[in-house]
Formats: sequence, C-alpha cells, structure tokens
Amino acid sequence: MTTLSRSGEQTDGRYFGGCAAQCTLMNIDLKALTPQRLMRASVVVAIATIVLKTAAWYITGSVGLLSDAMESFVNLGSALFGLWMVTIAVRPADEDHPYGHHKAEYFSSGFEGALIIVASAAIIWAGVHRMFNPQPLEQIGWGLVLSVFSSGLNGLLAWVMFRAAREHRSIALEADGKHLVTDVWTSAGVVLGIGAVALTGWLWLDALVAIGVALNILWQGGQLVWRSSQGLMDQAIEPQALAYVQKVLAEFDKPPVRIDHLITRNSGQRRFVDVHLHVPANWTLGRAAQVRSSLEHALMAAVPDLRATIQLLPSDVEPLIDDALDLFNNQPPHQ
Repeated sequence: MTTLSRSGEQTDGRYFGGCAAQCTLMNIDLKALTPQRLMRASVVVAIATIVLKTAAWYITGSVGLLSDAMESFVNLGSALFGLWMVTIAVRPADEDHPYGHHKAEYFSSGFEGALIIVASAAIIWAGVHRMFNPQPLEQIGWGLVLSVFSSGLNGLLAWVMFRAAREHRSIALEADGKHLVTDVWTSAGVVLGIGAVALTGWLWLDALVAIGVALNILWQGGQLVWRSSQGLMDQAIEPQALAYVQKVLAEFDKPPVRIDHLITRNSGQRRFVDVHLHVPANWTLGRAAQVRSSLEHALMAAVPDLRATIQLLPSDVEPLIDDALDLFNNQPPHQ
C-alpha cells in the first residue's frame, strides 16, 4: 500500500513532493485549485482587504494601520502580476520556447519580493515621521476589528496557497502565500502596537511597532528575490528528488551498463535531468534503446514532472564537456 511521509515522500519508491495525504484528509481538491484560480482569488481578497484596512486607518489615524493598508495595495499589484505570469507559465512549448514557459513564475516571485521591499521602505519612512510627530489614536476598537477580519481573509487564503503550491510546484503561489502571511504578521504587529498605546498612552509605540514590522517584511522580500534569482539561474532539483533520481540510476548502473555525468535543474513546475548512458559498443541499437527507454520511464515514474535527456554512448567513449560536477558519481566529469 502506498503511503506518504511527513516530508511528502511516498514509501513505494516515488518522490511525490506534494501534500496529497493531508489534503485528502481535509477534503480539499488541490488539483482543481489551479494557480490561475488561486491568483484570481488573491486579487479579490486584496481588493477586500484594501477597503477594510483603509477604513481602519481612516477611523483610527494609526500609522500602523496605514502601513497595513499600504501593504494591501502591494498585495493587489503582486496578485495581478502573478496572475499574468502563471497564465504565461501554463502555455505549451512553442518554436521560440521549446522548453516551455515555466520560468515565468520566477518573474512573479521576484516582482513580488521587490514590491515587498518598496512597501517596507515606505512603512519605515511613515513610521519615522510619525515617531517625531505622534498623533492620538481614535476609535481603536473598530479599527482593530476591521484589521483582524481582513487579516483572517489573508491567512485563510495563504493556508490554501501553501498547500496548492506544493501540489502544483508553483513558486508564484508560494511567493503570494508568503506575502499574505507577511501581511498577517504586519497586522498582528499593528494590533500589538495599538494595544500597547491604549494601555500605556505612549503614542510613539504605534510608530515603533510599524518600523519593526517593516524590517520583518523587508527580510521576507529579500528572500523572495533571492529564490527567484536562483530559479532563473537553473538551480539544481531538490535534494529529496535528487536522491530518488540517484536511486533509480544506481539500479541501472551495473556492468556492462555505466551511467555518469548527471546534471539537474529546476524550471518552474518542471524538473530536468541530463545523464549519459554508456553501453557496450557491440550492442545493437535496438537493445541500447530499450535500456534507455526503461531508464527514462523509471526516472519519470519516480519523480513527477521530470523530463529526462539520456545520451547513449559506447562504453569507451567520453564526451567533451565542461560541467563542474557529476552529481551521480560526485566527481568532476573528466575524472
């Protein structure tokens, strides 16, 4: 019987990398919740939170709630851009893009990270200005109610997005989910600041908390930009997936067959593997092709969304390549 570990690995020898077990228990059909549908939902939720948080700032005058409302505008912009990118990412391969359009999601993640950095800078500026010019807060109760309710919407959507991101291997969904969680933490900090002002009467606490929250989301934005840059530079596949690839290759790497020069990369929702398969020179082409086909099917069965490129070579032939490391034999390829 096939089961799933907590890390998302199947015990039947396949790397799943999703959350099918958890999602089945929660009766959530994540296959139906495509990145496009969730990004559309993110746009709707962003508009709703803009209305709620702007109203909260208007009735209280809190710079913390103002920073919260400003981040909601960033949420809307990033959700719209993310929707555009995931729509491009699902386009099939064409003559100009033979490997597909999956990397479009990295632009969404990087753009979202950049917007978070800009928003955090604006929040810090507003917080410093208010710290030196504190203003009394008004109608705190209603402001907190509106802020907490809007944060609840963001938190619920982020919870679903994280699970769908693992199911679809979508960095755009993961980035938007992290952005929404950042918004939740922002709101929590704002509520804490307003509560501290109400208890102590120290008006500068509102601005101080806003600055602290801004520094936190600045870090989150930087991390999103970094992850996007790594994806655009063809980062290797995840260690868990690589372990399953190496396990399959080890099953085939037995005399007279030899396997080397394993190279992997991620491209959005796709994983790519390049490997050299050496067979005896006296084998017929049909026999060699049969082994190659079996290896390709085994790799694709072990790791979903994998595309394998397997080069057939005679046992005594080594290609001229300049890659730095063979991930299967853990040595430079020319050794």
